[in-house]
Amino acid sequence: MKTGIKGARRLSATAVTAAGAVLLTGAFAAPAQAVAASPATPAQAAAQAQAQAQTVVKAGAPSTPTITAAGGFVMNNGNGRTAFAKAADSRRSMGSTTKIMTAQVVLSQKNLNLDTKVTVDKAYSDYIVAKTASSARLIVGDKVTVRQLLYGLMLPSGCDAAYALADKFGSGSTRAARVKSFIGQMNTAAKNLGLKNTHFDSFDGIGNGANYSTPRDLTKLASSAMKNATFRTVVGTKSTQQKVTTKSGGYRYMSWTNTNNLLGSYAGTIGVKTGSGPEAKYCLVFAATRNGKTVIGTVLASSSAANRTTDAKKLLDYGFKV
Repeated sequence: MKTGIKGARRLSATAVTAAGAVLLTGAFAAPAQAVAASPATPAQAAAQAQAQAQTVVKAGAPSTPTITAAGGFVMNNGNGRTAFAKAADSRRSMGSTTKIMTAQVVLSQKNLNLDTKVTVDKAYSDYIVAKTASSARLIVGDKVTVRQLLYGLMLPSGCDAAYALADKFGSGSTRAARVKSFIGQMNTAAKNLGLKNTHFDSFDGIGNGANYSTPRDLTKLASSAMKNATFRTVVGTKSTQQKVTTKSGGYRYMSWTNTNNLLGSYAGTIGVKTGSGPEAKYCLVFAATRNGKTVIGTVLASSSAANRTTDAKKLLDYGFKV
C-alpha cells in the first residue's frame, strides 16, 4: 500500500513538471503547488496535469487586437485563410487605395510596353488644382514613361499620374470618353475578381458618390495585384528618383517618396497603398513577409494617419502569430 502512495506522488510530481516549467513562479505558481500538495490518485493527478497544460496553451494564444479603424481584414496570403475581420464586408469610401486597381488595369493591358512615353497634358495639372488633390508634381510638356507614371501613382499618390494613365489606356475620341472607358475597365476587373462589394466611379479615389469597397475586397484586390512583378517592385519602393524628358528635349529628375510609412518601420513590409479623404478618413492596404509567410490586409476609416499605421502593425503582428 505504501508503495502505491509513493508511486502516486511520483506520478503527480511528474505530471506537474509536464504541465510546463513556466508554472514555477507568477500567477500560475499557486495552481502548481495545489496539484503537488493534493496527489490523490494517479488518474486524478494525470487529469490535473492535463488541465494545467491546457491553461498554459490558452495563456500563450495571441489576443485579438483592437483597432481604431471602422473596418479591417487580414489574411494569410499563402492559403487565403482569414486571420481577423471587423466589418469586413461593409462598403466604405476607400480614398486613394483606389489606385491599386488603377495600376492593376494598366498592368493587365495587352502588349503593354512600360517604356512607352506619355506627354503630360495641362488637363492633368488643372485637375490637381481644381480638386486640391495629391500630386506627383508632373510638369506640363514632360514625357514620362508608363513605368514612371506607376511610381508617381503609387508612391506620392499622384492623382495627376492617375489621370495620365486613365487618358492613355482608356478608349475613345475624347479625354472624357477615355476616362469613362478606363473606369469601366476598373469595374470589369473588380467583377472578374469576384469583388461583389466594390465599385469605382473615379480613377484616383476622388469619387462622385459611388466609389467604394470593403476591407475584404481590397485585400483580395491587393493579393491579386501583388502577383505582378512590376507592381510588387513599385509598391515596395520607399523612394525613387526618375529621369524624365522635358518639353525642350532635355531632362529633369523627379523624386518621389512612398506615403506608406510601414516601409522602413515594420520589418518585412512589401507594400501596398495608403488612402485618405474627408469621407474615407485614413485607409491603408498593407502586406509583409516574414520567414516565408506573407500577411496581407486592409484598414478603412481609421481615425488618423498615425492610427492607421498602428492599426496595420497590430493586425500584421496578429496575422503572423495565428
